[in-house]
Amino acid sequence: MGMEDLYREVMKLNMMDDNDLKRDTARAFFEKLNYMKLPEYFNWASEIFEGLHVKERGDKTALVWVDIATGENASFSYRDFAFRGNQCLNRLRKAGVNKGDNMYMMVPIYPETWFASFACIKGGLVAVPTATTMTQRELEFRFEAYPPDVIIADAIYTSIIDAALATVKMTPKIKLVLGKKEGWVEYTELASEATEAEAAKTKSSDLLFCFFTSGTTGLPKRVGHTATSYPVGHLSTSVMTGIRTDDIHHNLSAPGWAKWAWSSFFAPLNVGATGSGFHFTVLDGDKYLTALTTHKISVFCAPPTAWRMFINLDTSKYDFSSLRQSIGAGEPLNPEVISKWKKLTGTEIRDFYGQTESTAMIGNHPWMTGKMKAGSFGQPSFMYDVALMDDDGKEVTAPNEPGHIVVKLDKWRAMGLFTEYIGSPEKMAGVFINNAYYTGDRASIDENGYWWFVGRSDDVIKSSDYRIGPFEVESALIEHPSVAESAIVGVPDPKRHQLVKAFVILKQGYTPSPELALELFQHSIKILAKFKIPRIIEFVPMVPKTLSGKIRRVELRQQEIERQEKNIKGSKQEYFYWDFPELSSKKD
Repeated sequence: MGMEDLYREVMKLNMMDDNDLKRDTARAFFEKLNYMKLPEYFNWASEIFEGLHVKERGDKTALVWVDIATGENASFSYRDFAFRGNQCLNRLRKAGVNKGDNMYMMVPIYPETWFASFACIKGGLVAVPTATTMTQRELEFRFEAYPPDVIIADAIYTSIIDAALATVKMTPKIKLVLGKKEGWVEYTELASEATEAEAAKTKSSDLLFCFFTSGTTGLPKRVGHTATSYPVGHLSTSVMTGIRTDDIHHNLSAPGWAKWAWSSFFAPLNVGATGSGFHFTVLDGDKYLTALTTHKISVFCAPPTAWRMFINLDTSKYDFSSLRQSIGAGEPLNPEVISKWKKLTGTEIRDFYGQTESTAMIGNHPWMTGKMKAGSFGQPSFMYDVALMDDDGKEVTAPNEPGHIVVKLDKWRAMGLFTEYIGSPEKMAGVFINNAYYTGDRASIDENGYWWFVGRSDDVIKSSDYRIGPFEVESALIEHPSVAESAIVGVPDPKRHQLVKAFVILKQGYTPSPELALELFQHSIKILAKFKIPRIIEFVPMVPKTLSGKIRRVELRQQEIERQEKNIKGSKQEYFYWDFPELSSKKD
């Protein structure tokens, strides 16, 4: 079987309407893929994008781009897309850039991000997606850890990049700028380059992607993926998202993170669909939904933060008739959000889970439509042998018993699993234990095989003899009509080790007050077991998050530790469970 045949099979699979047949076909496909021997050499850009899609659907739209603030838009066929990627690669080669060199990409949601990514894959360059929120010091850390050979950036980021380069005394072979900047090559010059380029002879095991993790704990790690672990590994994502060749797919994600490569690049382009990108600086929900419906997006993927915004908008003015599937990723969604979005659009949000270190690993597959359980993040992809382990490394088999999510490696090594933490053998040793990869997340599995997210292993709250997952408490609070969002952390307590604290963001029209705090305490008592209810509620205007929308609970925990160490009182909007006489057994 040739590599092209794998992609054809997934394209055919995703077009199936019979869900049972689709599930069984997917199982058989991944069982074959998991044990097949990869070819020694593979270049996705030349063999799949050009050799399959440009050849068979060259005039089909590959990318739709929109600036939601100005309304400016552009579209590119598969042939146009390849030509522009080849022009980028040819210019890099003229600058002395060779296979194995790297390219830092600090670009917002612009078409050039797609073209430069294509150029990296075809040329055998290591793509280093870089968030546009980087500070100079963060860039210096990255440059010192992995010296840049090429940088492509929007003009607004060039000054901070140049300052970081000067500090670490490094000079890349070429710096490409979207716009104008002295000492940088303007990207528009690439239009004079040839539209054909020779593909690098990349081995299947060659490193092609380096992702610096978002650094929610400790210094960022360098996650390395290969010429197959992402291009081929993301067949699991293409199947999980269920994108069809005739779909227009949209993912709300920034290019500096792995999720963009997942869902904005590989998931649609693997199957010859149309991908899209909406540029914005501040997320305006109404303008975003206008772009979504105007451009007839049929598959939409967004993080929890965005879904929570969208369900609180007046959606009656939007025509969602083109929307076929809605997908959530980043953190599991609260059941309240899923049910409300379904009422508004007629589509269920299918949650799924993965990491920078993997591809789509666990999720609510397309064949689970109508069979999903609200709040569950689904079932494992057939690409991964996923299990739960207890603290002693024994597999958890009892229903509803929390454990560490691991990928077992004794039968096969999942195609989409990362190769290594580059230059960090000690970190590798910390996650690859007893022939299994530990994700650092915890979950439980119910008696029907549905998975339920508990939280990061280091986010789990230990209060007395109980372990409390923050997500369950957050889900309970968001069911209250006043709560737009909540973040749960454990704060130090001399008696119980930790107490559950809730940071609560209120919806417009609600005001922090003792009365509302009491109402929220009483609300949580009705839903949660006594040991899970918040003991402290603080009303806040926002909580710290990563760019992809994940709550930075580690930052909130550190804030609380520092408060106690310095004996700093909380804000005026902080309320304690035991201060309300109305609550029975308030000392429990």
